Amino acid sequence: MATYYTPKSRAREERYLVSVEDYVHYQRNGYLIVKGLLSNEDIAELYGLAEQTRLKTEKPDQSYKPSERDPLKEEFKAATRIHMLSRVEPAAERGMLHPRILDVTEALIGPDVYAVQSMMFLNPPGRGGQGWHQDSCYIKTHPDTLIGAWIALEQADEENGCLWVVPGSNHEPVYPPAEIGGGNVHALDAFADLNGVSNVSHLDDEVNTLSRMVAKYPPPIPVPLQPGDVLFFHSHLFHRSFPNKTADRFRRSYVCHYCSARSWVPWDHDGYEGDSGNYRQILARGKTHLPYAEPAFGTQVYLYEGADSDGSVSMMGMDNGMMMPVVEKK
Repeated sequence: MATYYTPKSRAREERYLVSVEDYVHYQRNGYLIVKGLLSNEDIAELYGLAEQTRLKTEKPDQSYKPSERDPLKEEFKAATRIHMLSRVEPAAERGMLHPRILDVTEALIGPDVYAVQSMMFLNPPGRGGQGWHQDSCYIKTHPDTLIGAWIALEQADEENGCLWVVPGSNHEPVYPPAEIGGGNVHALDAFADLNGVSNVSHLDDEVNTLSRMVAKYPPPIPVPLQPGDVLFFHSHLFHRSFPNKTADRFRRSYVCHYCSARSWVPWDHDGYEGDSGNYRQILARGKTHLPYAEPAFGTQVYLYEGADSDGSVSMMGMDNGMMMPVVEKK
């Protein structure tokens, strides 16, 4: 017996409605900038958390070496970026589950949404930056539905290390790097020429061979943002940032990842446990047939409220092989 599911967004004050033009822009180019999506009050709370985190974790300069084989390890060692604050800080959970961010997310990837990851970037003067990469290389979902939301907590520009993107590169497959394990996005035998890459995320384009794929496209473009602006980007999109070149400015941002709550997620920040990490991912919108977590700090989420079987239209096969629509009313 089929279960009919007619997804419907719940009404809410200040709901953000995505336009068809925005949806098409995202699908075509792999990113969407939503100006002023978060209020000054929202940003003040996240900015305060970023400062609190910086003061708690700040360490002496540790000889920044962008030529190191794995520059990301240097950044994490220096605590310029912190994973999964959403699991330990109520403000971080509120930011990850912000209803207006989820309004956009559910329009772009579908009505059932897992909140998967959060990361606070501090990027002090002289530090930060990440070379060309694709987010699905690191966080794999099956089906492949990952999306990122990059929240500017202060002005981000070319001087202090804003993001750069390659429009249209979201249509590329995920190029598997030899150094990163944890499975693949694509079936191993599905491509004739899906070649591996090396040193993904390295700042040096001569070392990071994903830069050869980037070179197929027109020049990348910077994405300058103001506080409260949010960049949504596809997980296959080629993107990067450069180190903060200023002497006296930080580049604080809060970046979260989401995927369809119908995807199996063989990922969990704290390690692989059992068959998947789905039970650690917060169900943020809609419903799911898979395990999920609830917000640890009681942040309100807007889940599907309908019956398990709603009125819908299905297709029934007839004896002559044709299909006939059948309207079911519950």
